[in-house]
Amino acid sequence: MFDVIREFTYAGGKSGKYCSLPELEKIGIGPVSKLPVSIRIVLESVLRNCDGVRVAEADVKTLANWAANEERTAEIPFVVARVVLQDFTGVPLLVDLAAMRDAAAKLGKNPKIIEPLVPVDLVVDHSIQVDVSERGDALQKNMEIEFARNEQRYQFLKWGMQAFDTFSVVPPGIGIVHQVNLEYLAKGVLVDGEGVFYPDTLVGTDSHTTMINGLGIVGWGVGGIEAEAGMLGQPVYFLTPDVVGVTLTGSLTPGVTATDLVLTLTELLRAAKVVGKFVEFHGEGAASLTLTDRATIANMAPEYGATMGFFPVDEESCRYLTNTGRTTEQVDAFRQYFKAQGLFGMPAAGELAYSELLTLDLSTVVPSVAGPKRPQDRIALTDVKEKFEDLLAEQPKRFAILPMAGSPVSDRKLETESLSNGDVVIAAITSCTNTSNPSVMLAAGLVAKKAVEHGLTIRETVKTSLGPGSRVVTDYLTKTGLQGYLDTLGFQTVGYGCTTCIGNSGPLDAAIEKTVVDNNLTVAAVLSGNRNFEARVHQNVKANFLMSPPLVVAYALAGSVSIDLTTAPLGTGSDGSPVYLKDIWPTPQEVAALIGSAEDPAVFQKLYAGFAEQNPLWQEISSSTGDLYAWDDNSTYIQHPPYFENFGPDAGVAADVLGARPLAILGDSVTTDHISPAGAIKASSPAGRYLVEHGVDATDFNSYGSRRGNDRVMVRGTFANVRIKNLMVPGVEGGVTKINGAGEPVAIYDAAMEYKAAGIPLVILAGQEYGTGSSRDWAAKGTALQGVKAVIAQSFERIHRSNLVGMGVLPCQFPDGVSAATLGLDGTETFDLTGVAGGITPRMGLTLTITKADGSMTIQPVVLRIDTPIEVEYYLHGGILPYVLRQLVARA
Repeated sequence: MFDVIREFTYAGGKSGKYCSLPELEKIGIGPVSKLPVSIRIVLESVLRNCDGVRVAEADVKTLANWAANEERTAEIPFVVARVVLQDFTGVPLLVDLAAMRDAAAKLGKNPKIIEPLVPVDLVVDHSIQVDVSERGDALQKNMEIEFARNEQRYQFLKWGMQAFDTFSVVPPGIGIVHQVNLEYLAKGVLVDGEGVFYPDTLVGTDSHTTMINGLGIVGWGVGGIEAEAGMLGQPVYFLTPDVVGVTLTGSLTPGVTATDLVLTLTELLRAAKVVGKFVEFHGEGAASLTLTDRATIANMAPEYGATMGFFPVDEESCRYLTNTGRTTEQVDAFRQYFKAQGLFGMPAAGELAYSELLTLDLSTVVPSVAGPKRPQDRIALTDVKEKFEDLLAEQPKRFAILPMAGSPVSDRKLETESLSNGDVVIAAITSCTNTSNPSVMLAAGLVAKKAVEHGLTIRETVKTSLGPGSRVVTDYLTKTGLQGYLDTLGFQTVGYGCTTCIGNSGPLDAAIEKTVVDNNLTVAAVLSGNRNFEARVHQNVKANFLMSPPLVVAYALAGSVSIDLTTAPLGTGSDGSPVYLKDIWPTPQEVAALIGSAEDPAVFQKLYAGFAEQNPLWQEISSSTGDLYAWDDNSTYIQHPPYFENFGPDAGVAADVLGARPLAILGDSVTTDHISPAGAIKASSPAGRYLVEHGVDATDFNSYGSRRGNDRVMVRGTFANVRIKNLMVPGVEGGVTKINGAGEPVAIYDAAMEYKAAGIPLVILAGQEYGTGSSRDWAAKGTALQGVKAVIAQSFERIHRSNLVGMGVLPCQFPDGVSAATLGLDGTETFDLTGVAGGITPRMGLTLTITKADGSMTIQPVVLRIDTPIEVEYYLHGGILPYVLRQLVARA
């Protein structure tokens, strides 16, 4: 439709074709060269895929004329190059695909019509737990436990590998999905069968997919159901975004890390309300950052709320690809393609048009942590002691707890130990956010080295662990001799996966946990992760602080967050002298002297070649074969989901929600962890009771995340977080509610099933930022399966709002200044949501009629947060998956 195919040369004379964005501007379609770089890369996909069916000519013209400030009503059909998954979200996605094949077969169609049309890579990284730590064999022991627990899941993944042509698996023990994506999967540019080159773009079923933005690759996290639609040929639809430009100036001062910078940016950007927007970094400060520093910043885009945290491609991007083992030809194709498109080089301040412009002088960044329960709550290192004391100000002081005896299965020597508020009980170097960055990992190793040389040790009450994001980290820590010092302090490698950051911190010593619970202590976890929401790291650790890897080591040595690390000694050295943080903190020169050890292309090529064969545990996993999966009714991990039980060829009809009861009234910042926890399953919970009834011992419960392939477990786990606060049951934490707002508290699942049996629809009422956190589609799936028809909140986080629509649940938003509190709601009310039956249009107004127990009524307007025309279709079909399945069946 547009005559824009041109040629470029690379690798000493080879030629390739491309859809030229500069040519699009020359023929008068729009002022392309002034658009943000991230918008131009999306525009290239729209232009290249313009076929008049999935993507229309008008879509190209609309995006080519993106205006920095205008009402966002245009829907962009973005066709991505590939999809990445992690196993917690990937296994349920594969379950859905298998169920769709069954549904197609029942309709007499070839089940192979359900087939990913783009490459799909699943990295198994979320299942390793820190069951064993502080031992030389911790890695091997934890992997053996992981494979024993997850055999059914891994058999299912192996079935998927043979059943779907474009589905591949990176097995356990290799690394974290986003670090593996950065170091190995990402290609920079790809080429189709006709020799047309195009940018690497993706979506991933993990919110931190944005880490790849640091390499100049457009990609973000979506829910599993949206990813399924994308891999089955549907564009990823989204409203044309605002793009917030962030001009970085200056440079970081010595002693300040990339972690300090990203925590500062998270605070700044969360305050700037960038939810649902692209953020694009530029300026001389951005150009000065290493690629791994950029990746650290991009990784935490979900924490500052943005769809992306994007850095344009420049020579530093090429240097990284070269250093991580990509071929010279591949790197030059990347370089020359972006030059031909006018997209190469870090834009200067003022060069491009942005919806809003923010500035940060890197020299103003100071050492920081974030916590105790939100990543955006940054605290300067100098203020941690004071802030922690403020946290405890309204709690009784609890100190001088009686000495403990270690648990029978533990070799910890606890007889002379005690615990107090603020004591560190978990210290974890974890998460792709930081373990992908050699500068902070080497700094952690140097802190350990100096601490050991000073004779410092870590208390027995601190559970220490090191969970690198790839085996490359172990290689350079070993080569530099730093791993030995980390080992000496107890930071042995426990696994190559998310570990503590995802909540897989494993058990505390039984005596320590009993002391914490019995005395209601507020103890602390320190971790180099990206999330610290309530009950995520460990259910009984109330204060969780994010920080750089070297600070994790320092706080582990100090043993408490209730001291000022900048002035108080970390401990007493072997010579009897106090040892301070400044005594063991490395200089930039010391880190720089070792950085070359982390940039050996041969190491990356070796470690990422034939990795499946390098894991004998994976090789031993057997699996079924065939296009259809042979479901096992006795499995407690994998079950046929109920989404297609009454599947027919036609969409449904929108209906009003009448006579609904509230299942929960929730406050602000309710996360997807609150809605659908990923961590430990309590034996007394509905999910725990189900597993016990099905013959599973409590020691084998595994985690909610690992059981997402079984809807019976997950629907029982919805709203089961031990820290969720339902305002219908004031003063009580945990997943409980009151039926009709009265009587004794019951488990939310049990109440939902009672309402369902009576045919009563349900609603959820919530505050600001509902659904913040992980791109967890089970937070929407579980909500829908519990019978919730609408969620009415003050505001929504991007991915969860989309997931609710994708499961056929109505997201509605109160006007500014209106909330459950201002309406005086207590859970005894009934609700009628009307205006739906007349036909749905994006962002239309609906009427919420609230009838109180005394018969009085309140009429409250709300906005339907179905934002785009395609979302209207998804909702009418009962969700994305039925919509896509009907499309595929009709075409077949």
